[in-house]
Amino acid sequence: MQAWLCDNPTGVDALAWKELPTPQPKAGEVLIEIKAASLNFPDLLIVQNKYQIKPPLPFVPGSEYAGVVQAVGEGVKHLQVGQNVACLSGTGGFGTHTIAPAALCMPLPAGFSYVDAAAFIMIYATSWHALMDRAQLKAGETVLVLGAAGGVGTAAIQIAKAAGARVIAAASTDEKCALCTSIGADATINYSTKNLRDEIKVLTEGKGPDVIYDPVGGDFTEQAFRSIAWRGRYLVVGFASGPIPSLPLNLTLLKGASIVGVFWGDFARREPKANAAMMAELAGWYAQGKIKPVIDRTMPMAELKAAYAHMGSRGVKGKLVMVNQGPARAGLAGN
Repeated sequence: MQAWLCDNPTGVDALAWKELPTPQPKAGEVLIEIKAASLNFPDLLIVQNKYQIKPPLPFVPGSEYAGVVQAVGEGVKHLQVGQNVACLSGTGGFGTHTIAPAALCMPLPAGFSYVDAAAFIMIYATSWHALMDRAQLKAGETVLVLGAAGGVGTAAIQIAKAAGARVIAAASTDEKCALCTSIGADATINYSTKNLRDEIKVLTEGKGPDVIYDPVGGDFTEQAFRSIAWRGRYLVVGFASGPIPSLPLNLTLLKGASIVGVFWGDFARREPKANAAMMAELAGWYAQGKIKPVIDRTMPMAELKAAYAHMGSRGVKGKLVMVNQGPARAGLAGN
C-alpha cells in the first residue's frame, strides 16, 4: 500500500507519500481499499498538531473515506469482503488502504457513489445532530447558517430545508451565496459587503432567526447572537475562522436564548443507538434525493498538498475529495 505519512506534525509540507506494508485487520477491524477520501478542516489541524486528538507518530491523516472491504478481522459479522463502506475514523484516509474499526463503518446501499460517501458522514451527522437533536428545529422556523458555502454549511442548508425551515445563508462572496441559493437557501447575506445585523433584521422583519448554526466563530459570533430571536438557539459547531469568540452572557438573558454546544463525535460515542438511528435516516434522505453532498472538486490522491492549499485559500465550496484510480460509483453491497 501507499499513503501520505506524517511523522512530524509541523504542517502539510512535512507529509510524504510512502510505500508501507499492507496491514491485516485484528479483531473488530476491517482492511479497506480506499476509493475516495474527503478533506476536512480537522485534517489540516491534525498535521499542524493543533487538533484536540493527537495520534501517535507516525500516522496517516484523512479522517473520512469510502471504499471496499478487502479483509475482515475476528468477530466482525456485519461486514463482508467486497462490501462498499464509508468510514469516519479520524485518520488513515489519505492512502490506498487503511485499517478501520468495523463499528465505525457505514455500509453503502447500491448507487451510493464513493465520492459522495467520502464526503457524507462528517457534514451530515454534524448538521443533523446540531439542528434536529440539539436545536430541536421545527418546521416554519428560521435558521441562519454562517459559513454556509462550506461542507457543514451546505449540509445544514439541505437538512434545515428538508425539515421545513426557512434558511438564511451567510457567506463571504456572491459566488458562494449563489451556490447556497442553488441548494435551497431562501435568502443570502454576503457578509463581506453587507452589514450582517442590518441584513438579518431586514430578512426576518426584526424578529431574528430562531436557530443560528455557527461553524465559523470569530468576529461574526456576537453580531449574529445579538440578532437572535426570542427563545433562539445558538449552535456552537466550530471555529473555522481561528479565534474562539467570547459572548457577554447578559445577551442570553435579554433574548431568553440558549447557547448550545454541538460535539457530534462524542454524541456518537456516548449515544451509539441514537447515532445509528440518525445515520439510517440520513441514508434514507440521500436515497430520496433530499440531501446530496456539494462537491467542490475531486483531485487525485497524489495531489493532496495542492488540495490542502486550495482549502487554505478559503475558495472551497462544499467538499474537496481525493480519489484513487478506479470507478467512482459503488455497486451492490457484497458484490
